[in-house]
Amino acid sequence: MNLVDFNFDLPEDLIAFQPPKTRGASKLLVMGERFEDKEFNQLEDYLLPGDLLVLNNTKVLKARLMGFKETGAKVEILIERIIGSYLASAQTKSNSKLKEGDIVYLEGQTIQLTLKEKKNYLCVFEFSESVLSVLDSFGEVPLPPYIKRPAVPVDEERYQTVYADPEKLNSVAAPTAGLHFDLSHLDILKSKGIQFTEITLNIGLGTFKPLKVNKIEDHVIHKERISVDSIAAETIMKAKNEGRRVIAIGTTVLRCLESVATSSQVIAPYEGETDLFVYPGYQFKIVDALLTNFHLPKSSLFLLVSAFGGSERIMSAYLHAIRNEYRFFSYGDSMFITNDE
Repeated sequence: MNLVDFNFDLPEDLIAFQPPKTRGASKLLVMGERFEDKEFNQLEDYLLPGDLLVLNNTKVLKARLMGFKETGAKVEILIERIIGSYLASAQTKSNSKLKEGDIVYLEGQTIQLTLKEKKNYLCVFEFSESVLSVLDSFGEVPLPPYIKRPAVPVDEERYQTVYADPEKLNSVAAPTAGLHFDLSHLDILKSKGIQFTEITLNIGLGTFKPLKVNKIEDHVIHKERISVDSIAAETIMKAKNEGRRVIAIGTTVLRCLESVATSSQVIAPYEGETDLFVYPGYQFKIVDALLTNFHLPKSSLFLLVSAFGGSERIMSAYLHAIRNEYRFFSYGDSMFITNDE
C-alpha cells in the first residue's frame, strides 16, 4: 500500500486551534449504514444498554520546558517519557547544538538538566530535582505541533480528560476522543445501562511522528507503554462472551486492546509496551466500535481508522466532514464508527 493513497486536502480554517467553549459542544459524525450529522450529546442514541465503553485513563504531563545553556542559548525540551525519578528522555530544539555533558538551566538557574546521552532523535536528561516536581513547577501543556499558539491556562484543564487518573501521569498528548465527555454526560450514560472500564496507554511523541516511507508496510511505528489490569480484562471478556459491544473511546484504547488480544480473541492482564501498527488489512479481534476525532492525512492514526472503518468509507467520511465544516484534530469534532453496513 502507498501512503499517497491516504492523503486528503484539509483547509487550515477547519483545524481546531481552541477547545469548544464547553466540553461536548462538538459535532458527531455517525458512520454506520450511512453518514449522519449529529451533536456529540446525541452519542447515547447510538449506544445500547450493556455496551462497554473502554476509556484510556492516562494523564497528560506538563511536558514542555523552556531553558537555556550557560552561553545564553535558548533550549526547548519536550519530555517524551519519564524513565526514572530524576531521568527523562526528550526531544529538544535549540539555536546551539547540544552535546553530552551540556547543562540546561531553567528559570533562575535553580534547576539543572544534564544531558547524559543522545539516542537517535532523543536526549536523556538527568534532573537536579525530581522530574515530576520540575514539570509541575516549570512545565507547560504540550499542545500538538499543529496548534500553533502558546499554551494558556485553560489548556491545563481542557487538554485533559475528566477521568484522567493522577496516578497515571505519563503522557505527552491527550487521548483526544475522551476530551468530549464531561462528568454529567458519563453519569447519563451509566444511568442508561452503559458500562465502563479503564485501561492505560501512555501516549508518546511518536503519535505525531510522520510516516517517511511511501510503502506503508516499511514504516516502523513508535512504542508506547500499556497496562490492562485484571478488572478491565475480566470486564472486557465478560462483555465479549455475552455478545455485548466493546467500544473503544479513542485510537489509543483500540491500539492497547488489540495489542493485548490473542489470536483467539482473549484478553488477559498485561503490563508492558506495544509497537502494534494498525493499517488496512489488519483483522480486529476485540473492538466492535470506535469513537475518535478526525486525524491528520497520511498519519498512522488515519491509517488505523481506515483499517477499522474501511479505506474507502473513511475517505468518504472525511470528505463529507470537510464539506460540512467539521473541526479537525485534538480539539476538534468526533466520529463514531460502528461498522454496521
